Amino acid sequence: MLSKKTKYGLKALAYLGNQKDRKPVQISEISAHENISQKFLESILLSLRKSGFLSSKKGKGGGYYLLKNPDQIYMTDVMRVLEGPIAMVPCVSLNFYESCDDCPDEARCSVHKLMLQVRDSALTVYRNNTLQDILCDTPKDVK
Repeated sequence: MLSKKTKYGLKALAYLGNQKDRKPVQISEISAHENISQKFLESILLSLRKSGFLSSKKGKGGGYYLLKNPDQIYMTDVMRVLEGPIAMVPCVSLNFYESCDDCPDEARCSVHKLMLQVRDSALTVYRNNTLQDILCDTPKDVK
C-alpha cells in the first residue's frame, strides 16, 4: 500500500508542476490546497529538496519550486526517495537487496519468482511515467 508520505509528496510535486510561472509556492498554500498537514508536508518537501527535486527560497515571495521540468522528473526516482525500495521483499530489490532469512535457495523460491515479476511490472510503470504524465491536462496558476 502506498504510504501517506508518498501520496502527499506526489500531490505536492504535482501542485508545483502545475504552476505556470514556476515561482516559489509557500508550504501553507500547498497544504491548504491539497489538504495535507503543514507539519507533515514540511518534512516531505525537505526530503524532496535534499534529493534534488526541489529548491526553496526564503523571505518574501519565498517557498518551494521545482528544480527540473516535470518531464525530467521520473516516478522511479520519486518513489525511491519517498517510498524506499520498490520491491515488496528485499531479496528482489535492485538497490536495497538483502537475502531472506527464511529462504535457503532464492532460485527455487516461488515467492521470489512472483515478486520479481511484481517488481519488474512496477518498475516499468514508474520508468515510463514522469511528473508531467500525472499533471492536470490543463495546467493552471492556482493563485
